Amino acid sequence: MRASFAERLVRAGAVVLLSFSLAGCGLFGGDDRYKPTPLASFLPGLTAQVDWKTQIGSGSGLGFAPTVVESTVFAATPDGAVAKIDLQTGGVVWRTLVDKRLSAGAGSDGKVTAVVTREGTVVALDETGQVKWRAQATSDVSVPPIVGYGVVVVRSGDYRIQAFNAETGDRIWSVQRPGPALALRAPARMVMLEGLVVTAIPGGKLLGINAVSGDIQWEGIVAVAKGSTDLERVIDVVGAPVILGQVMCAVSYQGRIVCFDIAAGGRPAWFKDFSSLAGLALNAQYVYAPNQTDVVSALKIQDGSVAWTQEALQNRKLTGPAAFGAAVALGDFEGVVHFLAQEDGRMLARTSVGGGAIRSPLLSTPQGVLVQTGDGALVMLALK
Repeated sequence: MRASFAERLVRAGAVVLLSFSLAGCGLFGGDDRYKPTPLASFLPGLTAQVDWKTQIGSGSGLGFAPTVVESTVFAATPDGAVAKIDLQTGGVVWRTLVDKRLSAGAGSDGKVTAVVTREGTVVALDETGQVKWRAQATSDVSVPPIVGYGVVVVRSGDYRIQAFNAETGDRIWSVQRPGPALALRAPARMVMLEGLVVTAIPGGKLLGINAVSGDIQWEGIVAVAKGSTDLERVIDVVGAPVILGQVMCAVSYQGRIVCFDIAAGGRPAWFKDFSSLAGLALNAQYVYAPNQTDVVSALKIQDGSVAWTQEALQNRKLTGPAAFGAAVALGDFEGVVHFLAQEDGRMLARTSVGGGAIRSPLLSTPQGVLVQTGDGALVMLALK
């Protein structure tokens, strides 16, 4: 029995796409209710400072998220830049410019690093950053690929999850499920867990797929679509599934937060109605998530009851959170990273990393909180 969670995508062609801003729904539009909350002063409880900053390339996008493998970071930017960075110092191990504009990256197991071009070409790089092979996905890709167990896996806009041999680039399996009329374009990621590819498919479902054979091992429901119109029925898992011990949690847009009990065969332990555009983080006590208007909540991991909410960042288009030390970190549309106290949600620290809107999820690492900025840099933030 296996676990699973997270993502959401875009169908090309016959599908209508919803943008991250959801302008068609009025979210973040001209209505004063959706204007970003101005930043208020507060008494800092911690100090956030830049430990190191390294430029990868330029630009950002929903399909980009850095990958940490032991002591190194792999990252990519839309202009075709891909880099391997020392996690502790920010030093560049190698940097490569792929000769195509990219739509997603970077996935890596430390030996093979994968990115995807806007034309749906999967590009694999070897340990030195040289192109190892190229292969064609069945359509566009806007979810970062994952690499492990000898495969490179992508999720394409036609709702296919495809695996390529990490050494040769040969396609070895493909899984497809029917998709809804509308799908959400928001941050989404796959994860690999104990030989399983854990992914979501539009419509609020999660799959656990054997990475080697492509056999579906587990299927779960995060949320069920409601409403009478296609727009009302848009429902998608956002961010990545997060696993801690025997618990896995995921969140959806216009749906729920659900935590699954792995020891009980992956059955839901609890769920709570919730709508997010960003994703979640968790620790041993709480699940943290911003809702679709960026009110941040902490839910008790045992039963889903609300421990606290923080409205000071409302409508600031927050990223997926990262739990680090005693804080929860979230980036916003102005390139500002906010640190909230895990126990009660009060503001602890704030710092600007620049570069405009942060669109990639923040990552918690042993060194600090890793941020991929809107202008294509990696920044390591330490808390004092």
